[in-house]
Amino acid sequence: MKQFQKTKSFAEGLDSEDPLRLFREEFLIPGIEIDSPKTYFLGNSLGLQPKATQQYINKVLNQWASNGVESFFDGEASWIHQHSLLVDQMSILAGAKSQEISIMNQLTVNIHLMLGSFYRPSGKRKKILIESKAFPSDYYALSSFISFLGEDPASILIEVEPLSQQQPVNDEDVINAINDNSEEIALVFIGGVNYYSGHVFDIKRIASAAKQVGALVGFDLAHAIGNISLQLHDWDVDFACWCSYKYLNAGPGAVGGVYIHERYHTDDSIKRFAGWWGYKMEGRFQMHHSFQAEGDATGWQLSTPSLILYACLEASLSIFEKAGWGMVVEKQKAMREWMRFLLSDILKSEAGSMLTCITPEGAGCQISLLFSRAGKEVFDELIKAGFMLDWREHNVIRLAPVPLYNTFTEIWNFCETLQLVLNRHYVKP
Repeated sequence: MKQFQKTKSFAEGLDSEDPLRLFREEFLIPGIEIDSPKTYFLGNSLGLQPKATQQYINKVLNQWASNGVESFFDGEASWIHQHSLLVDQMSILAGAKSQEISIMNQLTVNIHLMLGSFYRPSGKRKKILIESKAFPSDYYALSSFISFLGEDPASILIEVEPLSQQQPVNDEDVINAINDNSEEIALVFIGGVNYYSGHVFDIKRIASAAKQVGALVGFDLAHAIGNISLQLHDWDVDFACWCSYKYLNAGPGAVGGVYIHERYHTDDSIKRFAGWWGYKMEGRFQMHHSFQAEGDATGWQLSTPSLILYACLEASLSIFEKAGWGMVVEKQKAMREWMRFLLSDILKSEAGSMLTCITPEGAGCQISLLFSRAGKEVFDELIKAGFMLDWREHNVIRLAPVPLYNTFTEIWNFCETLQLVLNRHYVKP
């Protein structure tokens, strides 16, 4: 990356040299139809709709109309083979073998299914370690699952707290908690990227620490998949779950995904909840009562999938495939460095004393800004100025410029506007 210069023309130059610049045209930008496009920095919450999504959905609808149920089996685009098309690209994003990926259900459903297989309490080893300020749905899933087993969540869950309440949980906090509770932990379950702070956890290091004390390890990758580089197989992660509506742009309520390390695929000691679609494909329609699981991650599937949801995900993954995951990661790094370069001057200014960037240095699209005062007023003004961001209690503005449809100039415009708004609200002590 060339030496940054703090000018708008420099940002425009970065955009003109960006090899991924044309992929922005493949997405529907809010407001663009009325010649008033918004700056959409909410890929961490709901990714934009690919223009091709409607085409992919219509293909499924046309197959259904023309062939009915035979669409599962007829032709090269038969529905029965759609899953394999999705996992090939998803395995690249997850850093996994294709047979270790299954596209199914939604995130929290998949967390429950994975707990059924990978929470294996034995004796005093029955604790589950999570980070404080995990996404609430993770708490709900873990707590309700523990209660379902007849245990008290308060006695099972270990919440990792940061050394300072002014800082997010970091890797050292997690590693120390693993070691301090080494004889009691059955499962470590951490978010790959914390939704609140944007901190990217060292998944490899945490997985290694968990294995060293004899615990299994899983990750909620809702804010990681399609955002950061992952090597789940090589990092020896046992399982992971994610949604597909954030950085993967597959739409609200999109079909989720799971990764399950191949060593468990045919392990008879692993319990699982079984369903029709997880049965071995070659014998599925023989209608046996005794369940025989498919010999890979698809053996954890339950029900016939929604082909319309598959179509939404396929539309987005086709863009990742054309862009090349390595190129996406490279641009993400450049955008992150550009954003931090511009923010550094803001944070050093008098008005910048009103906020702190609580997102540690490192990979990831998201930036979280914690305000000591006037945060909601600043947020409201930024929204009025055309920036689509989100607000999280207490006093945090989150934004996530993403490589496929955001630009360096949008980042410049945001930082310029942020400084102006801060100046209006700053009152010298």
